[in-house]
Amino acid sequence: MEKSEQKQKLSFKAIKEMYHDMKTDTQFANDRKRWASNIKKFILGLFRLVIIVGICYVILGPVIGIISSSFFSDADNYNTMVYLIPQDPTLERYELAIKYLNYGKTMVSSLIYSLTLMLIQVFICSMVGYGFARYKFPLKNLLFACVVVMIVIPTHTIMLPLYMSFAKFDVFGIIKLISGSEINLLSTPVPMYIMTLFGCGLRSGLYIYIFNQFFRGLPKEIEEAAFVDGAGTWYTYFRIMLVNAIPSVITVAIFSMVWQYNDTFYARLFLISDDIVISKKISTIQATISNVEKIYDPNIQELYLDAGVVLIMIPIIIIYVALQKYFIEGVERSGIVG
Repeated sequence: MEKSEQKQKLSFKAIKEMYHDMKTDTQFANDRKRWASNIKKFILGLFRLVIIVGICYVILGPVIGIISSSFFSDADNYNTMVYLIPQDPTLERYELAIKYLNYGKTMVSSLIYSLTLMLIQVFICSMVGYGFARYKFPLKNLLFACVVVMIVIPTHTIMLPLYMSFAKFDVFGIIKLISGSEINLLSTPVPMYIMTLFGCGLRSGLYIYIFNQFFRGLPKEIEEAAFVDGAGTWYTYFRIMLVNAIPSVITVAIFSMVWQYNDTFYARLFLISDDIVISKKISTIQATISNVEKIYDPNIQELYLDAGVVLIMIPIIIIYVALQKYFIEGVERSGIVG
């Protein structure tokens, strides 16, 4: 009896040790999988970090260099030991840049010019995008193809027709019939306002596409419920659909504001005054300082140009930082990525 009990105890002990060994092996395997997973995550995270840092350096490197060099003194500029942090920083570059850019007046005029064009583009392009997304009409596909062509074809290919159209502006010969000659709209911002008003402004094709993609993603039941409640087409569009499209409105508004603000192609093509488009005026600051201040060293002239570039970037950076949250949401929901 004692032997049988002893054998039973030994068998229980063997089973217990076997179970313990199995448990240890399973735990070891799980630990190894967990370590492998952690190492894999660490390598992928490190790889992503390297890629992000590299991209940020490529994008922000020149900007950081411009900001840094705008504070360089003459001695810092010629000192080969100075790279990014100036030893003898100065605000002289900014003082002359503000003076010869006529910064306050020109910046206000440029912002008003860009802001008005942006508001017109948001209003017109949103209506056109809504029309393409919700209504059926003759030649709809052909007209939308024209919108895509506006995105694809470079504006340089139509610069000569645009120039001639506004140099001798006439509407079906009516203006010449009344006044006896065409109107020259060059040297004024009027051509930009006319093009924007008719949905042909700077990047208008892209904005129409963004709004079209966004409105197509909204459920039609919203409009049907509004129509049942007695709302008309315009009321439904302005009070319901456009309110729901706020992310896309902000996205288009930021794109439009930045591109209009930085545009020099149309400003040069239509001979718009430098006092209206500050991005065009910055290109002459080196020559102005060279002639007036008698600074002939191109390296020193470039420092004044860097200060002017920083002054021009400030409003756009402020606008982007203030609207960054809505801008990213609008890009995600508009369908222009993915």
